Amino acid sequence: MRTQIVIIGGGPSGLLLSQLLHKAGLDTVVLERQSRAHVMGRIRAGVLEQGTVDLLNKAGVGQRIATEGYIHTGTYLAAQNRGFRINFESLIGKTVTVYGQTEVTRDLYAACDRNGSVVIDNAAHVMPHDLETGHPYVSYNKDGHNHRIDCDFIIGCDGFHGVSRKQIPSQILKEYEKIYPFGWLGVLSETPPVSDELIYANHSRGFALCSMRNDNLSRYYLQAPADDPLEKWEDGMFWDELRRRIPESAADTLVTGPSIEKSIAPLRSFVAEPMQWGRLFLVGDAAHIVPPTGAKGLNLAVSDVHYLSNALIRHYQGDDEGIDTYSARALARVWKAIRFSWWFTTMMHRFPDQSAFDQKIQESEILHLEQSHVAQASFAENYVGLPFEP
Repeated sequence: MRTQIVIIGGGPSGLLLSQLLHKAGLDTVVLERQSRAHVMGRIRAGVLEQGTVDLLNKAGVGQRIATEGYIHTGTYLAAQNRGFRINFESLIGKTVTVYGQTEVTRDLYAACDRNGSVVIDNAAHVMPHDLETGHPYVSYNKDGHNHRIDCDFIIGCDGFHGVSRKQIPSQILKEYEKIYPFGWLGVLSETPPVSDELIYANHSRGFALCSMRNDNLSRYYLQAPADDPLEKWEDGMFWDELRRRIPESAADTLVTGPSIEKSIAPLRSFVAEPMQWGRLFLVGDAAHIVPPTGAKGLNLAVSDVHYLSNALIRHYQGDDEGIDTYSARALARVWKAIRFSWWFTTMMHRFPDQSAFDQKIQESEILHLEQSHVAQASFAENYVGLPFEP
């Protein structure tokens, strides 16, 4: 088989890149290690920047976002059970949209099916080859049979543990990483959200977040040791601890119920440079990870797709400037988001060696945000997403 572009990874970034290239008349093949059902079963965050929504609309998959997404014009921050609101719309004239990543993936799969795009699920042992030549190819195994796809470019959208980044020689690849000494314990429940917007709460017992998926599906998080056994956190214990950490007004109105999904996710900041080598290009989690505090993971992957889709389209029109500068342009935006996510995480979480002084500094910084219009505008600018360059 031959195609122009092979995309390794059938998550939202790989599928979105495929759709944008398809609309430009380019041929792609998406290789996904898991089944479609497995991909659709992943529970992920769903705060979409306006740039992300715009690019999904450009790809022709924004219809359900427009009718089912929830526009949030601000968010709440709290310290020691007292909160305040940051109004994005009045500060900078922008908003975010709450729409689950699973639904984004569903919309993209539906578009692939409509367009006849090639997505090969259950592709095992995927491996790129000859990346420094003009004739790269990808090998994989499907149903016990070996296959080969020749192509012009290979795009690694296969996540932090994928094979793509590992193909860049160690003497060229530089990795920057910070591991946070805690995780997020997340619970999904079929209950009405405690707030119509997200609540980020700093507390001396640890961080908490109240978020939502729809009018009767809520997602809540507690800072917890990353190695805590899930069975320790029975539902009653979770709800009691959440009430202790969030603003009193929210705790008084919190509706609880059985958890339908529960997990603990570790937190890290990670960046790999460069994001391109030979005919290989990295996108999303294959090149960078952010803690979920700033809601940047999917949005950063989409910004990579923006830069790379434009670069590939221009390449086939005879202009290689975008191809040559993809890594530098993508990384410039990545590092700004890494900084914001690190800062927000550091301000809102309790660290193991944190002193009473450190807690007071955090509370003072949050108070500064509450009282400073300029600080709120900076927060809003970063939270809703920095603009994509053309």
